[in-house]
Amino acid sequence: MKKLSILLLGAFTLSCSSSDQTPDAYGNLEATEVFVSAEVGGKIIQSSIREGSLLEENQIILTVDTTQLHLKKGQTEAMISALREKLQNIPIQLEVYQKKEQLLRREVQRVKNLLEAGAATQKQLDDLSGELEVITRQSEALESQLSTANRSILSEIKPLNWQLLQLEDQITRSAIKSPISGTVLQKFKEPGEMVMPGQPVAKLANLEHMEARIFITGDQLLSIKLGGQAKVSIDGTEGNIVYDGTIIWISDRAEFTPKSIQTKAERVNLVYAVKLEMKNDGSLKIGMPVDVTFVL
Repeated sequence: MKKLSILLLGAFTLSCSSSDQTPDAYGNLEATEVFVSAEVGGKIIQSSIREGSLLEENQIILTVDTTQLHLKKGQTEAMISALREKLQNIPIQLEVYQKKEQLLRREVQRVKNLLEAGAATQKQLDDLSGELEVITRQSEALESQLSTANRSILSEIKPLNWQLLQLEDQITRSAIKSPISGTVLQKFKEPGEMVMPGQPVAKLANLEHMEARIFITGDQLLSIKLGGQAKVSIDGTEGNIVYDGTIIWISDRAEFTPKSIQTKAERVNLVYAVKLEMKNDGSLKIGMPVDVTFVL
């Protein structure tokens, strides 16, 4: 953002008669200028503004073609889907082993009971216990193998998910929106033209409130303060138009009087910059010269 010439705050009054009082300071009107830049490169396919248009915050200014981004998004989604199909359903894969393990455990318990009753041999129990141990180890090995395979697949899916989010973000940013409520001062791009990331497409300013940058001497600095009031006057066809302004900023550093403000002899004097704010009734324009009289 930078400051263009224009702006201030307060109610305004009209004066059709000129005052004999000498103004305390002189300056020009400014406005806060905002350059809106593209975040995604490509061809501009739509524009909803023209110079002088009034915009609301987040209103779409221009739209960049997203065809390639949508194609990449579709490709990425297909890759993710294909990888997900390779994921193993571990509970189903282990179901056969788990059922056999359950049967063997019941059989081991049955043979134990028979052994205590003298109706079975120790060898029968040992054989069943060994078979149960083998099945248990096979089940654990398969579960570990499937888990490792799934982790490998998930590790491939993770960066694709991030890539998908990036593409969705780029698609969203392809609609260039106004960061402020304001007026279009300049439009730099038209539909059909190419735009690069970071390239300005429009210049905006909020003209509802204006600021006047004026310059005062060190002696005057002692008599004003932030929040202080002033009468800001511009030339009208039937006399001066006077607005109520409020002091919103006082520089803490002295500088030489700008060439546009004073005579050549006075430009060697050190002055302090001051900003006043006032409400714009539509008459105030960037760059207008103003006379300021402080209300002490």
